[in-house]
Amino acid sequence: MAPKRGISFSRSRSSSGKLSSSSSSSSSHFPVLAFVILCVMAPMIFFLGRGLYAADQDDFSAVPSNQVVTWRGWQALQNLKSFFPKEVLDVIVSSTNDTGPLSLDNFRKNNMSASWRVVELETSNATNEPKIEDRQEKPKLKDGKSSGDGRTRWIDSPTQQARRQLIGKRRDRRAAELVKLNDELIAKLENAAIERSKSVESAVLGKYSIWRKEVEYENADSTVRLMRDQNIMARVYLSIAKMKNKLELFQELQTRLKESKRALGDATSDADLNRSAHEKIKAMGQVLSKAREQLYDCKLVSGKLRAMLQTADEHVRSFKKQSTFLSQLAAKTIPNGIHCLSMRLTIDYYLLPPEKRKFSGSENLEDPSFYHYALFSDNVLAASVVVNSTITNAKDPSKHVFHLVTDKLNFGAMNMWFLLNPPGKATIHVENVDEFKWLNSSYCPVLRQLESATMREYYFKAGHPNTLSSGASNLKYRNPKYLSMLNHLRFYLPQVYPKLDKILFLDDDIVVQKDLTGLWAVNLQGKVNGAVETCGASFHRFDKYLNFSNPHIARNFDPNACGWAYGMNIFDLKEWKKKDITGIYHKWQNMNEDRVLWKLGTLPPGLMTFYGLTHPLNKSWHVLGLGYNPSVDRSEIDSAAVVHYNGNMKPWLEIAMTKYRSYWSKYVKYDHPYLRNCKLHE
Repeated sequence: MAPKRGISFSRSRSSSGKLSSSSSSSSSHFPVLAFVILCVMAPMIFFLGRGLYAADQDDFSAVPSNQVVTWRGWQALQNLKSFFPKEVLDVIVSSTNDTGPLSLDNFRKNNMSASWRVVELETSNATNEPKIEDRQEKPKLKDGKSSGDGRTRWIDSPTQQARRQLIGKRRDRRAAELVKLNDELIAKLENAAIERSKSVESAVLGKYSIWRKEVEYENADSTVRLMRDQNIMARVYLSIAKMKNKLELFQELQTRLKESKRALGDATSDADLNRSAHEKIKAMGQVLSKAREQLYDCKLVSGKLRAMLQTADEHVRSFKKQSTFLSQLAAKTIPNGIHCLSMRLTIDYYLLPPEKRKFSGSENLEDPSFYHYALFSDNVLAASVVVNSTITNAKDPSKHVFHLVTDKLNFGAMNMWFLLNPPGKATIHVENVDEFKWLNSSYCPVLRQLESATMREYYFKAGHPNTLSSGASNLKYRNPKYLSMLNHLRFYLPQVYPKLDKILFLDDDIVVQKDLTGLWAVNLQGKVNGAVETCGASFHRFDKYLNFSNPHIARNFDPNACGWAYGMNIFDLKEWKKKDITGIYHKWQNMNEDRVLWKLGTLPPGLMTFYGLTHPLNKSWHVLGLGYNPSVDRSEIDSAAVVHYNGNMKPWLEIAMTKYRSYWSKYVKYDHPYLRNCKLHE
């Protein structure tokens, strides 16, 4: 007997390895076939269910409705067994959800792909069951079992349960990814907002109107600012009123502006204002409101404000230039009181008999076991503060020796002052730089350059006047200190003091606050110069002092090398002689005759001469900036061994910063007769 043909589902692969669908007799996709079967059988099932419902309505009246519906569905499937094999019904049932076993929507969503194909298989007479082949185990449903409550429950196979778990895990993972993505987006937006906020001025701008006073933030100068704003707008409307021939309004604005300026005066805070200021503000607000109604034109107002802003900017630049010029001029000059002091002391010194012009302790001047200081100055008052502050804070003043060098003009005054005011048990010696016969133009490059015609043209001819029009920088580099040999004598210490091993160099604009003997015990590790580095700020590096466009500079120095401070330096004179430091200085000074390596001064050649030969000291030994920096930390000043008034604002000048003057003035004997006669007072 010929074998019967049945329906079998299997999967095949094309030559490329991909799954494909085919049939030996006809090609048909299973989902389509199943859908057609359901469409044909749906009416039959519907009417069958209706019949069963009608026949058994009375029997189920006492059963809960949900159980009735479940039982009827099960009964309908039992009746369909005569039409379809069991495997087809299992596939249909496995593709349903809670809405019922005959849901067409669920059947459309079944997991069987289009790669399924229907093939004819020869089967035995004993079975008509189709064979389902797939790489994965297909779900098998157990028969419906009646629970104790009379309901039939559909139980998932292990494969379906695993699939549901995988779907649930995938859904949870996707939800977690979305939450993470949302958190990252929020963080990104917050960071962007923070970055934008950095460019916004954080200070409270003050919410007030120029037409009427609205005080939301209580500022100490809010009323002053309001009056200034009103005056600016009044000036704007004044020019517009004049341009549009509004003479009456022009006169009224002019009157109110004069009154407001008079009431404002030089006030910087509300406490400085007169009681009438509020009435002036009210009156000005009224006239400004009237002017706005009659004259306001956005283009005109913005143009006038822009012009005023440009004018103010030009004034600021002019004032800054003038301020710099005057500051340089003030730094060059000697106050009348100090000049008076020097002249009176000089006269009295030369009135003394020669035997009374000598200091005691001359035997200590070349003894290397003492603490020796080098101080080169032409300022009697400044030198007295250095010596007085050092001795006051010394543990054993008798072991300290001061070597003072000054010029011919101040030699008598310097001697007379310390003869009248000897520094306790310390030794002091004053010399005249003009008496150093070895210091001449044939040996010293600076002296030779000062004698050249080019240098005289640069400093003394009318082509380079010391005026504001010539520029503040020109005046700065024409400061007399750059021409004085007292400023360059620091490069000749072994020649001046040939018997000494170590010496501490001090500028005359410093104040000593602690005992300095510990500096002689510092191990310089074979270096010549011990100094505090100043590279905390970028303008204290080599490229700010030297011309690195010159090949000699670029080849020999690092532009980012750290600078160091003159003013308090411990020098090892033995190492100085071994390394011929003075010779190195002469070499660079000769190369700079045309000022192509650096401008005039001693710090640039000092940086070059001691390059690689400077040992950094602890910063607490030497604090700088009291002559130009108003924000030096007060705790650093109090804990420093030496404070330095480097800059133009020297403590003996009127332009000195008041907040720092007391550190210097407490070592000045203002009750001394010479100081009182010259009207020098704190």
